[in-house]
Amino acid sequence: MPKTKYKFNNETLSFIKVKPSIKDKLLRGLTYLMATIVITIVYYSVYTSFFDTPKERGLKRERQELLLQFDILNGKYSQVEAVLKDIQQRDANIYRTIFEAEPIPLSIRSAGIGGTDRYSELEGLSNSEIVIEATKKLDNLAKQIYIQTKSFDQIIEMAKNKEAMVRCIPNIQPLSNKDLTRVASPFGIRIHPYYKVLKMHAGMDFTAHAGTEIFATGDGVVFDVNRSKRGYGNTVIIDHGFGYKTLYAHLSEILVRPGTKVRRGAVIALVGNTGMSLAPHLHYEVRLNDNPINPINFYFNDLTPEEFEKMIALAANSGQSLD
Repeated sequence: MPKTKYKFNNETLSFIKVKPSIKDKLLRGLTYLMATIVITIVYYSVYTSFFDTPKERGLKRERQELLLQFDILNGKYSQVEAVLKDIQQRDANIYRTIFEAEPIPLSIRSAGIGGTDRYSELEGLSNSEIVIEATKKLDNLAKQIYIQTKSFDQIIEMAKNKEAMVRCIPNIQPLSNKDLTRVASPFGIRIHPYYKVLKMHAGMDFTAHAGTEIFATGDGVVFDVNRSKRGYGNTVIIDHGFGYKTLYAHLSEILVRPGTKVRRGAVIALVGNTGMSLAPHLHYEVRLNDNPINPINFYFNDLTPEEFEKMIALAANSGQSLD
């Protein structure tokens, strides 16, 4: 019950009851209302500073669950990435090595996805950094998988051509050498017979009587025929495909023409002493992508392991080439 207010009247020397006006009542009610609002705001601010609302608790639980799921997906991504890297290693070091193909450069495998504004549509989200990072990783993984599938397509084609490749790779000796006594000078640095200085000998020399038959060491097409009194003298070059070529030099007679298809073992020329040659012999080279490589590693079709070791020993005893 509201308290009654009184006012002292000096004239009558007595107290008279004061009745509040409507304005006073409104002002008092407004004061109470404002005070209540302020107290409520203060109370709510203090409460929310120390306690979460049910909605906030729900959002926090949802966020923690999303972060947990993201960590799980991150782990699975790492597992898939590790498997892909293992496949890439096998592709480069096993599959492509078997078919003698160049591995795919790392710069191509790890190249990024182009476009500066590729992920602009993902910006401005509540967790845009996480979403953009995850999207970039998935895009990169998808690109690497695509490159790997294209590599496997190439390997499948190479596997289909493997039989032809085996026929084409030069893998026999270029003349009959059953007792291995015809090996005169191997591949490597040797003393030049005329200049008497150390010089790179880009092939192998086989001694033989003039007129001895020379064989094509693999299937191919005669790439070039040259008749000369200088350098290698009369020569034949056979293109075997797959990057391989063989050269036969110092010939006395050439039995093929450019463009002629030859099979392994076909007689293509006869041993001679033409050009800069010290004695009748065959200078034989194997070239891969036009770079000379050691022919001694290509006689695996007509030599046993014991004969191969013997040939290496015989070749090592020669300090001077014949051309």
